[in-house]
Amino acid sequence: MNRTVLISGGGVAGLALAYWLQREGFTTTLIERSPELRSGGQAVDIRGVALDVVKAMGLHDAVYARRTRLGGMSIVDAEGREIERTEERTFSAGRLDSDDIEIFRDDLCGLLLNQVGEHVEYIYGDSITAIQQDANSNAVSFRSHPDRHFDFVIGADGVYSNVRKLVFGSDTSFVKPLGVTMALFTTPNLIDLQSWQLAHREETVGYVIYPSFDQTQLRVGVGFGAEPGEVSRNDVAAQKAMIATKCKHLGGYFPQLLDAMRDTSQFYCGDLAQIHMPGWTQGRVALVGDAGYCASPFSGQGTSLALVGALILAKALAQTPEDFALAFAAYEERMRPFVKLNQELVDMERRGHVPDDQLTAAKYGISLDGLL
Repeated sequence: MNRTVLISGGGVAGLALAYWLQREGFTTTLIERSPELRSGGQAVDIRGVALDVVKAMGLHDAVYARRTRLGGMSIVDAEGREIERTEERTFSAGRLDSDDIEIFRDDLCGLLLNQVGEHVEYIYGDSITAIQQDANSNAVSFRSHPDRHFDFVIGADGVYSNVRKLVFGSDTSFVKPLGVTMALFTTPNLIDLQSWQLAHREETVGYVIYPSFDQTQLRVGVGFGAEPGEVSRNDVAAQKAMIATKCKHLGGYFPQLLDAMRDTSQFYCGDLAQIHMPGWTQGRVALVGDAGYCASPFSGQGTSLALVGALILAKALAQTPEDFALAFAAYEERMRPFVKLNQELVDMERRGHVPDDQLTAAKYGISLDGLL
């Protein structure tokens, strides 16, 4: 019997899930609120067992070819002057002698999109407004498109998940704020930074800067303490003004980057948080990736959790499509210990450093036997 699935979210989790579901014979539709694949964003890491997932998707060589290729980092003072340098690690990637792959989020999503190909229906520039479940299907309403029915709806729409809000409620107990706001933006490579990272940390603000894959742009990440919701998530002008204020004391090259930030359209700002839920499924709806179990960028494992979670959810549904409750229970049972290990990395990171043995245990903290 043909089974239909609607995936909300065109990021790593959504695209990976679409790949595996269409491979298993599901008729899959993916909806993304952005008008096209989003560009810009931070570098992400593929680590441990997630590398096996990427290999099974036939993407390892392509992902490796698009890695950031950073040679090290300089820790700089508030004026941008180097005070320490290392070729052993970077803040964003960790140890450079590991098998982990650091790649920009938009590059990874582009590779995933190409791998999924035309086997999936894509709806860009729209979003879900309501989900009504009965015993047989989900009736889904959209902002722009006509209502449709799907056997399953999967929320792969990030830490501020719309699907989670519609189906599980806007329970603030799901969200564990970390007291940090992060801004990510793209500028021209105004400082001719080549295959190197610049990092600055102080009590009130910190930043990381690295060049794009082709070295023509800079990806800038700025983090600072802020109260949750201090600035509206939808007010980009106010967000940029807040960043300029938080960083006004920074000198050297940084004022140039702030000027360029004001004009860029590749900009994101949000409060960092983890998502902790007693269950990731309800009826015929499930959550995957950050929507259900965000570990936050502090863990360095969000992308790996998304890739692994997408595989496990798709395989569980394929094994018992007639008993989705059993499939969803199997998904949660297999993923929860892995999620717990990786969410716990954040407390270690915020205390100063994640020991290498703890990171290794988290990276390989799940068996994929029988799935690949």
